[in-house]
Amino acid sequence: MTTDTPAQIEALLAENRTYPPAKAFTEQANINDPKVYAEADADYLAFWEKAAENIDWFQRWDRVLDWDCPWAKWYVNAQLNASYNCLDRHLAKNGNKRALIWEGEPGDTRTLTYADMAREVQRFANGLKSIGVQKGDRVAIYMGMVPELPIAMLACARLGAPHSVVFGGFSPDSLADRINDAQAKVLITQDGSWRRGSIVPLKQNADAAVANTPSIEKVVVYQRVGEKANIQWNADRDIWWHDLVAGQSDQCPAEPVDSEHMLYILYTSGTTGKPKGIVHTTGGYMVGTNITSKWVFDLKDTDLYWCTADIGWVTGHSYVVYGPMSNGVTQLMYEGAPDTPDKDRFWDLIEKHGVTILYTAPTSIRQFMKWGTEYPEKHDLSSLRLLGTVGEPINPEAWVWYNEVIGHGKSPIVDTWWQTETGAIMITPLPGVTTTVPGSATVPFPGVFAQIVDDQGNAVPTGKASGYLTLTRPWPSMFRTIFNDPDRYVQTYWSKFPGKYFTGDGAKQLENGYYAIIGRVDDVLNVAGHRIGTWEVESALVDSGDVAEAAVVGLDDVIKGQSIAAFVTLKPGVEADEQERTKLKQHVVKKIGAIARPEQIIFTADLPKTRSAKIMRRLLRDIAQGRVLGDTTTLADPAVVNELKQKYESMGATE
Repeated sequence: MTTDTPAQIEALLAENRTYPPAKAFTEQANINDPKVYAEADADYLAFWEKAAENIDWFQRWDRVLDWDCPWAKWYVNAQLNASYNCLDRHLAKNGNKRALIWEGEPGDTRTLTYADMAREVQRFANGLKSIGVQKGDRVAIYMGMVPELPIAMLACARLGAPHSVVFGGFSPDSLADRINDAQAKVLITQDGSWRRGSIVPLKQNADAAVANTPSIEKVVVYQRVGEKANIQWNADRDIWWHDLVAGQSDQCPAEPVDSEHMLYILYTSGTTGKPKGIVHTTGGYMVGTNITSKWVFDLKDTDLYWCTADIGWVTGHSYVVYGPMSNGVTQLMYEGAPDTPDKDRFWDLIEKHGVTILYTAPTSIRQFMKWGTEYPEKHDLSSLRLLGTVGEPINPEAWVWYNEVIGHGKSPIVDTWWQTETGAIMITPLPGVTTTVPGSATVPFPGVFAQIVDDQGNAVPTGKASGYLTLTRPWPSMFRTIFNDPDRYVQTYWSKFPGKYFTGDGAKQLENGYYAIIGRVDDVLNVAGHRIGTWEVESALVDSGDVAEAAVVGLDDVIKGQSIAAFVTLKPGVEADEQERTKLKQHVVKKIGAIARPEQIIFTADLPKTRSAKIMRRLLRDIAQGRVLGDTTTLADPAVVNELKQKYESMGATE
């Protein structure tokens, strides 16, 4: 990795605005003494053992950690249940406390207390048992943002049946791939969900997927939109949610599982090959999400917390379901889009419900900036006391806008860095302790150890250069393997720098010790906080039948963080025109989902390749970003890249 400091980090270095925590906030904060960092550094196993006391265990651990790099076991031989920790343990004291306040996009609302959630989870868990789901069986979930989604997850966890949630925006092919890899026994979906006033045809997509998934025995369907969904029905396979739970007991004891029992599989994109099934286990994951939720968001009994992430992504797993609910917090859950019926929907919801904590993505913040201040200014946002960002690095301009326009300068911002693989927040401010700087995630959470290294794995001096971000010690919420592919787990994450976890991100440690995250250093794109493999998009383009070859790169995008540019070589006889460009974009949406639609498609007679036929995506990125071309000496035909550069520039880099 080059040691030249990228322009965005240079800009950050020039950032002289600092925001110390306000005295009034510090005085009430859950953590307001910086000594927690020194205590964790001095004995990090003791720190994580103390953190585990915040979780209810059926059987205590023999040892905090067994570590044989890269294989970890946390809280060895302990037993617990994630559903019990999110529900049962709150009932005696806070059973009547609101757990979820749900808003449908059309305006319908529901409120469920912790007692309500516990009752519905146990009825559904009994329903799953009645159709053959047992401890260890995998259950796929393909739903929109309705309360039944966390209910389904917690019902699976209650039985010890690992769930695999698939984002509702993914195509049937993507859903089928994930079901087949997990060998899921049951699929839970719904007839449809609302998005920008239209119905997302979840049941139709599920039907198309299940046609190619022999492991699925039953499909459970939650009725959300009714007759408007226009669904087909297979009486031998399909069962309505309401029929499944009818007559079921609301008593289903939580199954004690080992600390290392698989809680869920969540698929994330890789640089090559199929998506990776990231495996999270129960004990360490619950400890990590529980303590980070409480400390980073400073959760109080009186808070109304809103994480805007879809539960189909890891942020929704960790910071809608398991982290907040294990802390017994009240939270808002919203089904639809932020611009429906108008661009002030988020601010209307915050005012209506009195939201105190907002956790959202830089992509959303930049979109709000583009829409203008008139929309938030229509609403009273004074209830907000803390703001958070997640999903990608946030640029200083967006950070300051978020602080001033949404937080009115009084709400600390926690800019959090973490990954699907880490399970919980790794680098973040603690709002009662940390002086924040726009654009920096600041420092590792106590008990987390990060290091920036060069190509040889040597530590990069503070403030000197950018490098690879690594984690040097195991942490409780770390993923344990890639499902059914342990060799890929070792090769992808642990082979580049032996003894260190390679995050795949570039970063720089500033002179003050704070971390500035640059972004991905591999060929995984981060589009609006969603990780998409270049291989997946390239495969979808070639699958169209018109494309001989394709190479995909990311473009800097002021709204999304990254957008997708595809360099495409068409088969003979196919016209390189706007109609073909539209056709290919639509095909990618069909194969993967709308999040993977290329922003640009550039037709080219050839692609820059090495003599061993490797496509030089680095040069394509240089072309797409308008940078000076890097070394072309290894190319089989250097003229190709110059011709492509001239063609791209003649297009004005736009369509």
